[in-house]
Amino acid sequence: MRAISVPPHSVSAGPSNLCAPEARKFILAAAILASSLGFIDGSMVAIALPAMRASLDGSLVQAQWISNAYMLGLSALILVGGAAGDRFGLARVFSYGIMLFVIASIACALAPTAEILIVARGIQGVGAAFMVPGSLALISRAYPKAERGRAIGIWASAAAVTSALGPIIGGLAMTSGGPETWRWIFGINLPLGAIALYLLWTRVARDQAQSQRGIDVAGGLLATIGLGLFALALTGAEHGQAVDGQALTLGLIAIAACALFLLVEARSAHPMMPLGLFRNSGFSAANGVSFLIYFAFSAILFYLPMTVIGGWGVTEIETAAAFAPLSVFIAALSGAAGRWADKFGPGPLLAGGSLVLSIGYGALALVIPSQNFWGAVMPAMCFQGIGMGLVVAPLSTAIMGAVESEATGIASGINNAVTRMAGLIAVAAMGSVVAITYTAANGPDSFGAMVADPAHAIATNAAFSQVAWIACVLCILSAIASALWVPRRSRSA
Repeated sequence: MRAISVPPHSVSAGPSNLCAPEARKFILAAAILASSLGFIDGSMVAIALPAMRASLDGSLVQAQWISNAYMLGLSALILVGGAAGDRFGLARVFSYGIMLFVIASIACALAPTAEILIVARGIQGVGAAFMVPGSLALISRAYPKAERGRAIGIWASAAAVTSALGPIIGGLAMTSGGPETWRWIFGINLPLGAIALYLLWTRVARDQAQSQRGIDVAGGLLATIGLGLFALALTGAEHGQAVDGQALTLGLIAIAACALFLLVEARSAHPMMPLGLFRNSGFSAANGVSFLIYFAFSAILFYLPMTVIGGWGVTEIETAAAFAPLSVFIAALSGAAGRWADKFGPGPLLAGGSLVLSIGYGALALVIPSQNFWGAVMPAMCFQGIGMGLVVAPLSTAIMGAVESEATGIASGINNAVTRMAGLIAVAAMGSVVAITYTAANGPDSFGAMVADPAHAIATNAAFSQVAWIACVLCILSAIASALWVPRRSRSA
């Protein structure tokens, strides 16, 4: 499950004649359904990965890329997707993104090999990059300012519910079904997407394009190449080999591509990532904190299910319970944390929340060898839920408060991309950690494989503990950065 964040280009200049007033509720429903595609899909895949590996005879590296192929397309192109909506028509690009996402979901469900599943997941990510930015932008364009807040609140509530239901649905299906049940988690996208498309095609009256708006194609391509090669260089070898010459070469090419990306952004007339925003120290610090928090968050949520399902033999529905504290505490604390951030500034909230996260991850590292899911892992995950509940709203406050009002849309989009890049790099980098640690602990197979062997469980526990300790340290660094560099008051205060 991902914490809910605001997609780019979500701030509209004002209501338009996108649809008739009586059709607004249908546009809202389409936005909710499309958002649900990504939220449900992401949380279900985390639960189903061990079964996917067993069904497709997949390796740890392939499991990483089943996740990262999706995250690569989404994180690299999400800002291009937002600009494409402005350029060619918001509803049009939104619907194309849904169609591509659904077609790719069908390919995922039918994938006969891990390699084909990875390719299909990459196409899913590209579809999501053109779908995700449009959800809130559609609401902003369809509703007048007086009604927009309530509509966005409904969208956020629905997104929270679908995020919570995803692991539960996936866990129930995987626990009660056979080894191929994971394919049905992609099938659920077909009816959801079809209904969203029907609502868009029948309720949108006028989809205004802005021909003068440019699209940073070169930036999008360089971001995809740079991030993809960087993730590939970091991806752990199956049996924990040390970094080789090929990985080093890929890393150097990735660095060169990222440097060229920065050069293109500095000179582009329509940059996907305006570098001038980063001259604002508060904006840069808030994005740095976002990266650290979501790196740790993503690493834990990716590698924990493989640990308890593959190493301990815990069922998928029990594992899904580990996601519950996130939904509960984020929903319970975000409102109050947002008010406290307005009153005291986001810095103290981010520092305090990061420390709570570090305690949770440190506790998780200590209790994992006990293999006590309900008595030890779940309490540690409650700290993660409390910590994320304290930081989600203040992060948005810090980002929005650091820039002028006319830049909030692109600022939100950049932060959204940063958090997703953090997840991409976390899954890749921590693969090396778990592979090397698992091998050093004399693991008999591969981290995350479904093997009933005490030696496998011991090695798996040792590997995940290393991930949890790294997450703990990163959140301590996040707390320090928040206290030192995130402003105590926003620009608008």
